[in-house]
Amino acid sequence: MSLINTPVQPFATTAFHNGKFVPVTQDSFKGKWSVVIFMPAAFTFNCPTEVEDAANNYAEFQKAGAEVYIVTTDTHFSHKVWHETSPAVGKAKFPLVGDPTHTLTRAFDVHIEEEGLALRGTFVINPDGIIKTLEIHSNEIARDVGETLRKLKAAQYTAAHPGEVCPAKWKEGEKTLAPSLDLVGKI
Repeated sequence: MSLINTPVQPFATTAFHNGKFVPVTQDSFKGKWSVVIFMPAAFTFNCPTEVEDAANNYAEFQKAGAEVYIVTTDTHFSHKVWHETSPAVGKAKFPLVGDPTHTLTRAFDVHIEEEGLALRGTFVINPDGIIKTLEIHSNEIARDVGETLRKLKAAQYTAAHPGEVCPAKWKEGEKTLAPSLDLVGKI
């Protein structure tokens, strides 16, 4: 069964965020848009490049009213050291969430049982805590967070404009479609 349009399952964990350890639960995703980015583990090769990409785009996520959460199967203690020792990860101003019990990786269906790690999963969650987009792929392929930002804005647009859909490669401000019988076979 797909996780699309389902609520985030209950969980409780800890993140390293702006020099502090902070609690993160399913309620952290309510009341605002959230982007949850799963990575296999701290101190790996591709992961810092993705954290840096998210950090470089963080102002745009905030401007869109969204919080970013990076999740690995490590502890919040590891994330503190990772933040302090990696120049790329040190740019992160968003929560670095620990999932040492694998509760989140299993709930979001990105857990690799035989490795105890996560696949690269990206989820956009609406202010009601409902998963609106997901992308999961193999760990050797890093993501482009700009595409995640585009998906966030498309999800926000369609939430604010029921009855409209965003066509392929839609970007904020571009024309959308209103599905109707008249469009069938015309595009």
